[in-house]
Amino acid sequence: MAEVDIETYNSLKWVIENDPEDLCLTFSAQEDKFGQVVETALVTDGENIEVTNFNKMGYIKAYINWKFVDRITAQVKSFKNGFNDVIPLRSLAVFDENELEYLMCGITQIDVDDWSTYTEFKGGFSSTHHVVVWFWKAVRSFDNEFRARLLQFVTGTSRVPMNGFRELQGSNGPQKFCIEKWGSNQDLPRAHTCFNRIDLPAYSDYHTLREKLRVAVECTGGFDID
Repeated sequence: MAEVDIETYNSLKWVIENDPEDLCLTFSAQEDKFGQVVETALVTDGENIEVTNFNKMGYIKAYINWKFVDRITAQVKSFKNGFNDVIPLRSLAVFDENELEYLMCGITQIDVDDWSTYTEFKGGFSSTHHVVVWFWKAVRSFDNEFRARLLQFVTGTSRVPMNGFRELQGSNGPQKFCIEKWGSNQDLPRAHTCFNRIDLPAYSDYHTLREKLRVAVECTGGFDID
């Protein structure tokens, strides 16, 4: 959630870590619809149920479900119905989301030199750090299809912007590819697609890095609420 809505993430995190009773929260949510504030009950009679230190986890789960599922159910249904008029959904059931993107958009040739040029670093990494050097060595060793899968793993899409990686976009506008030092030798790399960032442990050798990277890309299973 931190990658999608940092304000809501911080608010819910505060509720988890503190007693929320003084906030006078209820099991309801408010949103602005065309200039009008609308209140929605998260559970039956939710506007009359106070959030306490004992039921706050139920409130958080209900709020997240509302924010990411319930509030857009009608729009998603309309989109699916319209899409189904053009391409029957049953014809696409054999593909996962990654395969569907490849099918619709194809795979562009990825320039690793351009990719590495427009990359930034965090957590103590730099372009000359040996782990970063190994990372690009691993990327160059992969075929173009796997490079596209790696790019999709980190950024959410396998497509390179028309003018190259310097125009890579994140959830809030232009956002360069980023490699951040994180974790231990036993961890797999993890991705933050809204920030185009890969969290990469400082592995002890090149072969471990390459294998961990391969497993992370091949075994990714969707999204998680962080």
